[in-house]
Amino acid sequence: MAYKITDACIACGSCEPECPVDAISEGDIYTIDADTCIDCGACASACPTDAIEQA
Repeated sequence: MAYKITDACIACGSCEPECPVDAISEGDIYTIDADTCIDCGACASACPTDAIEQA
């Protein structure tokens, strides 16, 4: 299962550089491309607001 970013995202950018497959995109809140995500959890570990969870 891929990870997803919830509305708790504050768009701080902490997750984006942690993704080894560049599945995270910037926006009003960041988003994760589920087809690219390899379910490694690196982004979730980097999130200061716990806004990233498994889909």
